[in-house]
Amino acid sequence: MTKIVFLPLDERPCNYDYPKQLASMTELDVVLPQREILGKKKLPAQFSNIRDWLVQETRSADYLILSIDMLVYGGIVPSRLHHLSENEWRQALNVIREMKENNPSLKIYAFNLIMRAPAYNNSEEEPAYYSKFGRAIYRYGWLMDKKDREGLTKIEREEQDKVVREVPDEILRDFLNRRKMNAKINHMSIDLVNGGLIDFLIIPLDDNSKYGFTSKEQRTLIFNIEEKNLFDKVHIYPGADEIGCTLLARVFAQVNNYTPLIHARYSSTQGPLIIPKYEDRSLNESLKAHVTAIGGILTDTSISADVHLFIHSPAVGETEVAEQGPYDERHRSYFSEINIREIVHVMDYLLKENKFVALADVATCNGSDRALMKLMAKIKLHNRLHAYGGWNTSGNTMGTVLAHGIIGSFYFNRNLWEKVANNSRKFYTTRIIEDWGYQAVVRQEVVKKDLPRYSANYFNINGAQKSIEACIQERLNNFVNSELQWKDVEVSNVQLPWKRMFEVGFQVDFKNT
Repeated sequence: MTKIVFLPLDERPCNYDYPKQLASMTELDVVLPQREILGKKKLPAQFSNIRDWLVQETRSADYLILSIDMLVYGGIVPSRLHHLSENEWRQALNVIREMKENNPSLKIYAFNLIMRAPAYNNSEEEPAYYSKFGRAIYRYGWLMDKKDREGLTKIEREEQDKVVREVPDEILRDFLNRRKMNAKINHMSIDLVNGGLIDFLIIPLDDNSKYGFTSKEQRTLIFNIEEKNLFDKVHIYPGADEIGCTLLARVFAQVNNYTPLIHARYSSTQGPLIIPKYEDRSLNESLKAHVTAIGGILTDTSISADVHLFIHSPAVGETEVAEQGPYDERHRSYFSEINIREIVHVMDYLLKENKFVALADVATCNGSDRALMKLMAKIKLHNRLHAYGGWNTSGNTMGTVLAHGIIGSFYFNRNLWEKVANNSRKFYTTRIIEDWGYQAVVRQEVVKKDLPRYSANYFNINGAQKSIEACIQERLNNFVNSELQWKDVEVSNVQLPWKRMFEVGFQVDFKNT
């Protein structure tokens, strides 16, 4: 049995549980650390614990899926807060060399994010000063990058002068110094690929845009990759929390000598060309990046496809993409340039033809498109799909759906579906309940109706966590019974891991199994 050691980006369900659930469908032996040693939100993991666990487990492993952010900084949020010395981060990176020396046949598939710079004032996952200066810091990076690439308009030059005056020197210095160090570690990671210590590397672009800090750093990394002729081994594209699933599916495909053919069909004619919110390139370019990273091939014909991937796509980009608000407040293109009837009709047809069908629901951010899901439920299509995702960003959804699709289709198309059907259904069921039930429906209900009763707010449920988790659990089970009509499914053990409403974890059980 192939042993894979897996060090996740952090301890949240999307980074810890999703890959674990996908692995349960396979014959891979995937070993994760105890969740308790991975830190929690702004509290970094202890390097000594991570190092000891990695060195011990990789001695007998075939593959290591490695979050460099976890190894070096102690997690995704600590990567934005740290004050590491060069000696400290070099010590962390040296663990990679140590593992390779102990086990020369170990294949290391790593990922390391470009540090984000959100476009809003909020210090929930950033330094404390981001609550006051976050937007200005983002605009500073945006304007500096645009100035270097294209020049600024008169209004933009005036804004730049204002931003420079607004952000105190010591705050900007702290932010820029951390970015500089993180960028250096990204370049060092590329050097490790060039030296044969890392076999495959993804550098995800976390919450990025056309201009900004991330865009500028991405270009310097690409120049480095080109100079070293490493385009086959180092991939850069929008994403973050789904990358662990992507790399797991890549290993699965390689171990099984499987090159999946994927046919994509969009709900919107404009969809392939739209730049999604929080990303810097067209949806179709991102799709190609995800498919290539996972080891698949996009095919123009559906006849030979292993995975029939449907992409429910927006017809407008970036700022006009719908969030989870009232349907009648959406951009007009949602009513004229997207055809949910057509993709539901085609999915229904292909499922009746016994094809493997997956759906990436990215027309809205931070949850499913309720209009599409209600139509699917009306004809019981949600009972027959094989893979689904509609969570957070386009990249998060795309990577997760493809990972499930690649693993599931391997068994499905070889008449081995019964072997994995139960575990595949459990992951699929979890995605439907979380992405539609929680993100698109229950979260808003709890925020409006339950949080006020406990004097809690979206970002702080301290003191009422157990009560709010109970409210969520009750509402999710009501959703399962009423909207999904899944009488054999029960949600339990609901948890809000970061004591806020953004992410949720829960257990799904089938009553009759």
